[in-house]
Amino acid sequence: MKILTGNDLGSGDVVWWDGKGWSRDVNDAVDVGDHADAILAAEEAARRVNASYAIAATRTEAGVRPAHIKDRIRALGPTVRLDLSLRPGDPEAAKQVI
Repeated sequence: MKILTGNDLGSGDVVWWDGKGWSRDVNDAVDVGDHADAILAAEEAARRVNASYAIAATRTEAGVRPAHIKDRIRALGPTVRLDLSLRPGDPEAAKQVI
């Protein structure tokens, strides 16, 4: 599975391509297959996102899991304190980073 990530130009938040636009929830990410370059070029040109790139991921029972630890941290938030994560009420969120 190949998904897209980047940073929202308005807020700087980490965002994930959901097939129609950008979502702050990695679980909304869709497999872009061979269309990554075209989508990224159009979205950067439209100035909706910057520093965007394609990454490998898998869909698990817990949701979308980026393959690389850097992107798992981008998806779930800081790893130091669970109350700072992007899902502070979800005790399972930290387990997805590891």
